[in-house]
Amino acid sequence: MTTAIIGVGNLGSALARHLVHGGEDVMLAARDGAHAEALAHELGPLARSASVSQAIEESDTVVFAVWLGAARELLSVADNKDRLRGKVVVDPTNPIKLRDDGTLQRSLPEGQSSGSVVAGLLPPDTHYVKAFGSLGAQSLAASSNRSPRRAVLFYATDDTQAAASVERLISAAGFDAVRAGGLNDVARIEGPDGDLSQGGLNGALLDVDEARAAVAAAPVA
Repeated sequence: MTTAIIGVGNLGSALARHLVHGGEDVMLAARDGAHAEALAHELGPLARSASVSQAIEESDTVVFAVWLGAARELLSVADNKDRLRGKVVVDPTNPIKLRDDGTLQRSLPEGQSSGSVVAGLLPPDTHYVKAFGSLGAQSLAASSNRSPRRAVLFYATDDTQAAASVERLISAAGFDAVRAGGLNDVARIEGPDGDLSQGGLNGALLDVDEARAAVAAAPVA
């Protein structure tokens, strides 16, 4: 099984490192192809770089580790959408953007999730799952294989194939997977204010028991 990671910024690079460490094959693609090539060289034989179209074409699972605006641009390309048919699509995007002063602000109207935007742009036969965005990139990079109990990454999907694939990847990356619900629940695990996002949890990293309690305790919007 091969996972394409589109975008090798802070989140994509951390995820690539974790997955390779967990024995997963990854293909890396980025706007700056040299950056993807350098990271693939650093990570060794389980990683290789490719164009976006090649990475999507030759993978089983595609992670769009980019800002929401960039995901929209990538999914507006007809060839990219065609190549995604039948594949698992993992969406870590959050409805946030950078202000001119470097701080974060919400990029979508209240009540609208980035997951609903991304899922709405996908072909109907893709297998969508929201995952890998419930923690900030720094926490994702630093918290793999935490001891004595692993930290949790939440995911949300209505698709059984997507759930099985992302649970495997979350485990390979060194975290425990906890399902927060389906597509209607993706806002709960999105920053800046989802109740199961790291921001909504005041920076806390939960273990699996704490995470399951948090899912059950909060009302589903």
